[in-house]
Amino acid sequence: MSKRPRRFPKINHLIPSLSRGFLRSRFRSRAKPPSLLPTMADFAMETRTLLSKLRMFRFGSLVVGISNLGILLLGALLLVSIVSDCSNEVKVPFALAPFMAGVKILAMVGAGKAQHAAAETIMNRSMGESIAVDAAIRHERRVRYRRWLYWTRFGMAITGLQFLGAAYLTFIVFTNLISKTISTACFLGQDMASKAWRHYAVISFLVFDWLVVLLQFFTGSDILRWRSFYSTHDSAWKAYYREVFDHGIREALCCLGRAKYLTVLEEDEVNSVARLLGDLVAYRASGTGHLELLAGLALLQMQRGMPIPERELVEARPDFIQEAAILHPYAEAAYTGPLLDFGRNPILFPCAWLYRQGVLTPWTRNRRPALEGDNWWRGHAAAFLRFVKLQPEALLQGRVCQTRREAAYFMVALHEERTIVITVRGTETPEDLLTDGLCRECDLNSEDLDGLVNSEHLPASTREKVISTFPHCGHGGIVESARELFMQIDGNSDSGSGFLTSLLGEGGKCHRYKLRIVGHSLGGAVATLLGIRLYGRYHNLHVYAYGALPCVDLVIAEACSDFVTTIVCNDEFSSRLSVNSILRLRSAAIRAVSDSSSADSAMIRNLARRILHVNSYHGNLENNNNNNNNNNNNALVPPANNHIMENGFTQNSEIEIISNGHRSDNRIVPINIGSQSSVNLGECQSNCQVLSLREVPVEPPEMFLAGTIIHIVRQQRGIFTFPLWRLWSLGGGNQIPFKAYVSKREYFQDMLVTPYMFTDHLPWRCHYAMRRVLEANNCKSRPTSDCVEEHLV
Repeated sequence: MSKRPRRFPKINHLIPSLSRGFLRSRFRSRAKPPSLLPTMADFAMETRTLLSKLRMFRFGSLVVGISNLGILLLGALLLVSIVSDCSNEVKVPFALAPFMAGVKILAMVGAGKAQHAAAETIMNRSMGESIAVDAAIRHERRVRYRRWLYWTRFGMAITGLQFLGAAYLTFIVFTNLISKTISTACFLGQDMASKAWRHYAVISFLVFDWLVVLLQFFTGSDILRWRSFYSTHDSAWKAYYREVFDHGIREALCCLGRAKYLTVLEEDEVNSVARLLGDLVAYRASGTGHLELLAGLALLQMQRGMPIPERELVEARPDFIQEAAILHPYAEAAYTGPLLDFGRNPILFPCAWLYRQGVLTPWTRNRRPALEGDNWWRGHAAAFLRFVKLQPEALLQGRVCQTRREAAYFMVALHEERTIVITVRGTETPEDLLTDGLCRECDLNSEDLDGLVNSEHLPASTREKVISTFPHCGHGGIVESARELFMQIDGNSDSGSGFLTSLLGEGGKCHRYKLRIVGHSLGGAVATLLGIRLYGRYHNLHVYAYGALPCVDLVIAEACSDFVTTIVCNDEFSSRLSVNSILRLRSAAIRAVSDSSSADSAMIRNLARRILHVNSYHGNLENNNNNNNNNNNNALVPPANNHIMENGFTQNSEIEIISNGHRSDNRIVPINIGSQSSVNLGECQSNCQVLSLREVPVEPPEMFLAGTIIHIVRQQRGIFTFPLWRLWSLGGGNQIPFKAYVSKREYFQDMLVTPYMFTDHLPWRCHYAMRRVLEANNCKSRPTSDCVEEHLV
């Protein structure tokens, strides 16, 4: 047998296998550095940290910063390559653009650092539950917030300078291109080949500069995202908006001549109002934006509520409105500033106001009474007397220019009617706005309720109910204003030296006169509390409050029904304005957005635009009367989506969470902490999150309108509703019909969102509505032919 030859592997198969084995053994023998894995972990952590820091920046601020950096680099390149041989006249605008861009970048860096410091200060101080915010902490927070504000305003000033620089650059470039002077050749060059790209480079830089400048007008001044600091921390958002409102209110007051508020560091009324407004904007903690809240308000306006049954509507008697309509001009005349004339004559209001102030008749100055706070020519006294058509002797006393928590008032004597009228002015000055904003509850003492406790003209059951239900509360700012006004007009009545006592007391020149106290808006609420205090001394007293604010609790509101009448004109907002009503309106608006299946971003923008311009068509009441009639049936009741509230929260409501501008699937199920009802967590799905919406441990008490409430409602108007002679008549065809009802005060607990909620609060609207009601009642009591003849005339 022959032996088989031994087969050796081919060289081309052997070498790769050897090399693979060699490399495998080589790398196995070589150990990895011990610091390699930690380095990779640190690199990943640094990457995550860098990404988290980048997420803190707003996208708009990053775009603006990069664009300004591009302006800086391109401008420097143009200066070196193209404009280097030009004259100084051409170099200056090309140098200003990159210089201002660099300054803008520095301003953005400074604003970002200041914003970061302010946010950390607010966050750290607000999250510490055991730390009391004393004066030092308050001062530090305000200083850091102001520092950030100054940086942002410096950046805004630089943006304005960039706009001027771009305009100057445009003027220089186009002037030289059109004139084709020697300076044109300096940045276009003599070479025909390079002239085209130089021309395009200059024009492109100019266009890019304009785009960057215009972009900065729409991106805002914030560099960082506030949500990256505060996230969903409710207390942090409250503290932030408290600083926003505090500084904004103080600067607005400074612009109106109240510079003293800028230097105040201790707690004052501005800080109290800012704290309340900050609490109301706490919905930002749930991710809800301002535009989404506006969209919810617009959805509430479009929703229709259930009308009140006919059996619950009690029409008011004409004698309830007769005296109220007669005395309403006195409440309207108390607005002696330019506000009343601006509403009546938006174009010629300066002329109308100066005429009412008696500037054209200065020689009658000495005949006018001198009021506290009036100007040199006693113009406010002249304006009041001219509006109500009274002689100067009828005005007994008054005050015009008041300080904080004081009310302006006028006191007149109508000798023919044997009546003393005290009219309290409504909201007209910044001090009045602060009084409106101090709506936290305030305890009413026995002196505030003297007319209810010690009056012999009230039923004993009413007095016992008031005494047995102590303590009572009221609107804080209004209570303090009423106390001060009482001391002003009758503060020393116990000693017999009070001014009102000297008039109406035994031996006074106005003895046995009737006493009437009237006021509109804030003045109506102050007049109500003043009348409650004076009713025990002057039993022939009656208060007429027009569009007043809810200012007392339920027991006091019902106890003063015999001598207080509150007139509510259609849908005016002031009669429904309270802390609880605003909180319920906020919850209803957020719920309306979450329940709407089509609430996307485009819808939100459209609805926000709609509600921002919702009052643009108020001038023509006749054309929009049919559209408004759907809401008129809701004027006496809360909207359908405002369900019954218990402990300040809606039953069976769900509010969708919106995080970082995106709607998530998580839902908040509001529960009542104070209730003993159990919550079955098993019924909740995986995307259900049980949270509490209670912001404070004790709910603010409910405020109500005081006295007997007369609600004047605009009626539906159609061709089958009224007789044809009313529609064809020249005078009556343009008149809007109204009816007056005696309403329950519970109907005004919730805010209504209607197109007329603000315009119905104007004082002349209420007077017009009362006149229409009285005219309709007169027509009912007279023959039809007389009414036809009256309307035709």
